[in-house]
Amino acid sequence: MLPVDNRLQNLQIYKLLQCVHQKDKKQIEKLIKNGFPNLINFTEPMDGHSALSLACIKNDIDMCSFLLERGAHPDVQDKMGRTPAMKAAELGHSLVLELLAKIKADMTVVDNEGKGVLFYCILPTRRHYHCTQIALDYGADINNCSTDGKPVFLQACEQAHDIKEICLNFLERGANPNARDPVTGRTAIMEAAREGALEVVRGILERGGDVNLFDNERHNAAHFAAKGGFFEILRIISAYNGDLGLIAMNGNTPLHYAAEGGFANCCKFIGQRGCDPTWTNLLAKTPRAVAKEGGFKAAATELHKIEKNFIKQSKPGAKENNPLWALRLYDWSLEHQTALLQAFEAVDQGDGTVAKDDFISVIQKRCPFVDPEQIQTIAEAHEKLDSEGINTEEFFKGFKYLQKSCLITSFGPKRKKGKKGKKRRGKKSVAVPMPICVIPKSACLLREDGFPVYMIEAVQSTADSYRINRDHPSAHPVHDDRAWYTNEPRKMYMNINFLVRAGDILSLQKAFEEGVPVDAKDKYYKTPLMAACTSGNIDVVQYLLEKG
Repeated sequence: MLPVDNRLQNLQIYKLLQCVHQKDKKQIEKLIKNGFPNLINFTEPMDGHSALSLACIKNDIDMCSFLLERGAHPDVQDKMGRTPAMKAAELGHSLVLELLAKIKADMTVVDNEGKGVLFYCILPTRRHYHCTQIALDYGADINNCSTDGKPVFLQACEQAHDIKEICLNFLERGANPNARDPVTGRTAIMEAAREGALEVVRGILERGGDVNLFDNERHNAAHFAAKGGFFEILRIISAYNGDLGLIAMNGNTPLHYAAEGGFANCCKFIGQRGCDPTWTNLLAKTPRAVAKEGGFKAAATELHKIEKNFIKQSKPGAKENNPLWALRLYDWSLEHQTALLQAFEAVDQGDGTVAKDDFISVIQKRCPFVDPEQIQTIAEAHEKLDSEGINTEEFFKGFKYLQKSCLITSFGPKRKKGKKGKKRRGKKSVAVPMPICVIPKSACLLREDGFPVYMIEAVQSTADSYRINRDHPSAHPVHDDRAWYTNEPRKMYMNINFLVRAGDILSLQKAFEEGVPVDAKDKYYKTPLMAACTSGNIDVVQYLLEKG
């Protein structure tokens, strides 16, 4: 509805909004009956709020039902094109949104920026997750794009670390895994990799996301994962035949970004998976120079090893110990281990092995980037001399066709070697725990108010008692502000031995006058005199001795 400019009508719509705010249903009915026709759907001229949108903002379900029963339209838009459903979704009012959805509110309406209701659900709370479920159940467009072409799934992936469940829900409901921002060229998998959302990256790739797309600056998902030091994401990218050696417009490879952050394991992994460690960026720096400049010794050490091995392998006639296709096959097998085990179980020979032909058939059917000759090479490396079977457990471990340094087990934390020293004779001494002796709760004496005897009231001193009192009256009546302090402070109980250490004789005197024994023991069997002697407070010691 267009906003009404007539003064009388404006006054009536403002009065209606005020009644909605005050929940005055009788007055609302009078305005609907005696006011301008269709007043309930008019919008105020400033922001375009209607009566229903205000009730949705206030999360007032009863008022929303009341207005809808009296003819309020659920799709009235404000100045920015937002419907009541969008405002309810933005604030996480899932019950209000469900109410609107049930009375056939249109979930495909978009605002002035082309954003539908799902754009307003992208916030990291459980209530907003429920709002996405409701909106999708009632027909919201999962592939809705704003006027500048940005898909809703891509915007969700920009916050994938905080709203992982919403992103996975979008994928399950049919979101385009290759959603792309036409302005920057970034894809959903790039944003998920930048956020370090492992499950979202895996979900995108399982649904056909292209891992090798790059943005306007020639950054791909591997660049963003390396920049954040997300090793597991780099491993998944390699498993889906991702390019870990792409050179960006600034000359940086993923290895440069891993070195810049000092991520030693990421540097080692990327260097083994096909990235040139000797490549220099536009600043004429290799990855090792970047790591040295940042002071990352561990990363620089790994990069030095990778450089030496790369130069060695680059020489003519050098044997390639760890082919790139074999490394990617190994990463792929670990990522799809569950599905492969099920396929191998179907053709198992009964002793944990599978026939060579069956092994080749399973791998060839499931792995798209390995050719038959390469699979034949792997099968021959695992084939035993005394039998025709291939042990599938050995295949997943990878040590038959790759060096140990390239296996995933080599990327874990290294065990610290124990220091060599002289062996001691005799048995090793064992520390025996010594229990702390405390008074049992059943034996602890309690006062009438339920507190232990050793918990006494601490006298709280105020500044005014020292500044103005009976002995030192105020020079002027205006300065005497004791009349303003009419409320007594709340009682505060403390362990008597704490007050002894603090030298609080006033609190001790009051406690003894109220009948607290001088030799009262706390739960550690300590008396006030013991605590005073321990703290070295001679004045309190003398006072306690005088009290007996």
